[in-house]
Amino acid sequence: MAKQAISVTLDSDNLTWLKGRAGAAGLRSVSELLDQLVTAARESGRVGPSRSVVGTIDVDPSDPLLEGADDVVRGMYEMSLRRPLMVKDTRAEYRITPRKKRPRG
Repeated sequence: MAKQAISVTLDSDNLTWLKGRAGAAGLRSVSELLDQLVTAARESGRVGPSRSVVGTIDVDPSDPLLEGADDVVRGMYEMSLRRPLMVKDTRAEYRITPRKKRPRG
């Protein structure tokens, strides 16, 4: 499929985000990322407004105002600290390169 150049005006924060996403994905340019995003959206077959996140979080019916949320999050955090941490540290190799002797003369 032939490509066609267009001009797009974006907020600077959105452009920075796109550049970061393109770099993280190993793409050559923001144009390539935009092309992939539009292709994926077009091929998804969805038509209409963006999806909402409403209903994706379950709130405990016994605490609808989330008054105990701090304690729950704190407990989850403390539990995560007790888990073993698997870290592999590789040692850096330092090599001394011999100096080339200059001829005296």
